Amino acid sequence: MATAPYGVRLLVGAAVTAFEETRKLPQTILMYPMTVASQIAHLVMKVQQDVADLVIRGDEALDQLFPPKDEQPEWATFDEDLDDNGLATPSSDGERLTEGRFALFTDGEPDGADAKPSNASTAADSPDVVAELDYESLTLAQLRARLTSLRVADLEALLAYEDATKARAPFQTLLSNRITRATAK
Repeated sequence: MATAPYGVRLLVGAAVTAFEETRKLPQTILMYPMTVASQIAHLVMKVQQDVADLVIRGDEALDQLFPPKDEQPEWATFDEDLDDNGLATPSSDGERLTEGRFALFTDGEPDGADAKPSNASTAADSPDVVAELDYESLTLAQLRARLTSLRVADLEALLAYEDATKARAPFQTLLSNRITRATAK
């Protein structure tokens, strides 16, 4: 079979392509808004990346022309600064700090506190509920879980014991609030 001339083959190929695209037209029309939205989103992201790249290059150029100063503003305080001054650093014995809302550990005694009684003398003076609960080893969450099973007298004894020994503000608040709720019932 002889081949058709180039022009005829071109026209037949264009006609077949037009016919196939016409058959796909309903699906293409439905997908067209998504395609346009996708292309717009791609263009926006590309522009954002180009702008960010220009800003980074500008920062690098400015850093070379005007090197940044390593000075710290007077009003800025960082955790490292607190460690230098001896405030709020963790202690090796794990003793909790009673000062401040979020402070948990301290190296020594809280400001204005005298030496704490030894464990032997506090064990002899402690109420029975302290030994029953093993109060000294309880975390705040563990104490909170056990509060519902305690009587008001036990709660008051724990609060007095806490005041006399460690005087930890979160523990005192928890016990005081529980006493208030228990007595209000």
